[in-house]
Amino acid sequence: MACAGLLCGCASGVQNPSGVPVTVLKPDEQGFIAGSGIESQDLVAVTDRMARSLPGTPEIQNFNPPPPRIVLLPVENETRFPINKDLFTTRMRALLNSQAQGKIRFLARDRMTALEQERTLKQEGKVTSNTDPNVQEFKGADFFLTGKLQGLTTQAKGGVSDYVLYSFQLIDPRTSEILWENSAEVKKQSVEDAAYR
Repeated sequence: MACAGLLCGCASGVQNPSGVPVTVLKPDEQGFIAGSGIESQDLVAVTDRMARSLPGTPEIQNFNPPPPRIVLLPVENETRFPINKDLFTTRMRALLNSQAQGKIRFLARDRMTALEQERTLKQEGKVTSNTDPNVQEFKGADFFLTGKLQGLTTQAKGGVSDYVLYSFQLIDPRTSEILWENSAEVKKQSVEDAAYR
């Protein structure tokens, strides 16, 4: 009997507990649970700005022969907030790939193990290539794209204040020259310090 009741409970679905229902927000909106740290609306604003600015760089526009190939380097986080730093470069890459219309190519260096295994299988004749029977070498990077998050925090009895500087650079790997750089800055104050994970 208890088993039948249990099965009926499972079949009827999960009952929502009483209280505040889930609120669906856009990623660029600030929610009612917020602090002075790095939040989704900051990430969206910063990456939108960088993705709009980068394609206008003369080194990108005038690259010959096009398109230039870019490797994403890890973003450095020097703030007090734990954050998945790859969110910045992943979102920038997705925006640029969808909006730059083939004027930029990104190299999947984070997938090198799988790529090398596939190339070895093709070289050994264990699998075939639909595009070219002669296995080509991997392309080299024309540019590196990377960023840094830096923060300044002030705490007192009345609350906490955080300033975060987001900076991104396009670097020539042959000369180490910084060919493009852009930044965005955000300052927030909060009565209570939120927990970030």
